[in-house]
Amino acid sequence: MAGRRAVFSYAGRTARPVAQPLPQRQGGFGGVAGLVDYMRREAVTHVIDATHPFAAQMSRNAVAACAEVGVSLCALQRPAWQAEAGDDWTHVPSLEAAAAALPLASARVFLAIGKQNLDLFATAPQHHYLLRLVDEPEAALPLPNTAIVVARGPFEATGDEALMRQHSITHIVSKNAGGIGAEAKLIAARRLGLPVIMVDRPTVPDRTVLGTVDAVMGWLGHPA
Repeated sequence: MAGRRAVFSYAGRTARPVAQPLPQRQGGFGGVAGLVDYMRREAVTHVIDATHPFAAQMSRNAVAACAEVGVSLCALQRPAWQAEAGDDWTHVPSLEAAAAALPLASARVFLAIGKQNLDLFATAPQHHYLLRLVDEPEAALPLPNTAIVVARGPFEATGDEALMRQHSITHIVSKNAGGIGAEAKLIAARRLGLPVIMVDRPTVPDRTVLGTVDAVMGWLGHPA
């Protein structure tokens, strides 16, 4: 990696994470203090925050810890999705707001938010939820009426369109993760004329944000 010693850190939320061509670690650091201790112990000089756009707490911790230690930080962040002609999107600021935005009458919802925070939708148990998860759930889900598809992206629009037809989906709930790996559901929703409840990204403190791996590699050579 640009001639530098590096380690790839996974949060540990997925049972079978994708292998990387770098040494790997899994699990949290123990907040800002734990991350500061880790960086000092390992003599870290650069941090690349390539977390999911909704892993905001980790990003906030990285900003605070890097500022305390004096370590250079940049974020690799894919652009947010933008609505196009034919899209029917309702923007909401949080998952709680997304649950509240669902209709009162029973609907069939493609709940494309992963396995975290499903309990927030227990306030709307009248709906049938389609969940697509990377791993089989290890415990009972907090939603009484669900169908589960275990699959790992990237996905294709034709396949997602067929999936939505198969489950008679009427609404989609999605985090605005950006990128092409999970965009297929939005293309399928556009084709089918289905409404999307789009959860906007959480806020993170100011930092250097880059949009491509090439830009990050260039930053590694000349960090701000």
